Amino acid sequence: MKRLLLLATLALATATASRAEVPEVRIARQFSMGYLQFNVIEHEKLIQKHAALLGIPEVKVSAFRFNGPAAMNDALLSDSVDIVGGSPHGMFTLWAKTQGTKQEVRAITALVTLPFFITSNDPDIKTIADLGKCKKIPVPSVRVSSPAVAVQMAAAKQFGIKDYARFDSATVTMSPADATVALLGGVGEINCTLALPPFVQQQLEHSNIHVVANSFDLMGGPNTYTLAYTSMKFHDRDPKLFQAVYNALNEATDRVTQDIRTAAKYWIEDSDSKLTVDFVAAAGSGKDVQYTTVPNRTMQGADFMAEVGTIKVKPKSWKDYFFPEAYGMPGS
Repeated sequence: MKRLLLLATLALATATASRAEVPEVRIARQFSMGYLQFNVIEHEKLIQKHAALLGIPEVKVSAFRFNGPAAMNDALLSDSVDIVGGSPHGMFTLWAKTQGTKQEVRAITALVTLPFFITSNDPDIKTIADLGKCKKIPVPSVRVSSPAVAVQMAAAKQFGIKDYARFDSATVTMSPADATVALLGGVGEINCTLALPPFVQQQLEHSNIHVVANSFDLMGGPNTYTLAYTSMKFHDRDPKLFQAVYNALNEATDRVTQDIRTAAKYWIEDSDSKLTVDFVAAAGSGKDVQYTTVPNRTMQGADFMAEVGTIKVKPKSWKDYFFPEAYGMPGS
């Protein structure tokens, strides 16, 4: 009897320990449509699906939303989140700082290639040369977000690389949604924005808003806007779980490409947006928008940030800041 009781106790302890060790994946993303794969992953439980296929029966997936890359990067470094959706430029700052450590940060896959735009409600601001007339320029995070780097590239293109920071003093941290409200309402000193889908489409419905510059022109052509990244610690801790995340991102990319309307519905729900599905789906399927896991022209951004000293390490190849699982792709 004592032996049976001991066996039962051991079995209960083992089961309790097993439940306590259920792995968790904590995902962080921002506000724009550059992270539709994350919306699909959450709603359709794709990480859990691929984890089960790899022999992991249960995974807890949690999602968090941040205003910009600076806060997300802090959360990743403090081990408060595991997977981050953000700009290559925000990722570069972490990669350069953490190289060679257990917390080294690298990209998992690209998420989307899409253009964003410098817009204005001031008719006198027509070209890059006029950006000095922008009183304030909202960006998700100053200096490290893609829009902030685009402003620097605009300055470098117009005035030379030594003058890349000419407009930095005008940039302020603000979510794309709040920036759009401020621009449309003529609030405060916001007379320019860096507009992302679907917010740029909202802005351009108003006749007093116009495009000053296109990010593709500033950055030398179509380029990856967002990617998913994590730490070496997460990558190495449970290779099967990382593979499940990688596989889920690939499936989610296919889903977004094939069914943008469903992805738009998920984004609206997760963002508490009042926009219609038709509007969001159209914004997410423009002729220059491509949801793809393949990194596109990311090295141009890394080279620029290294040249101006924002990052202290210059990568030799895009593979330097991606995990090996992505090496088979035709990246750049």
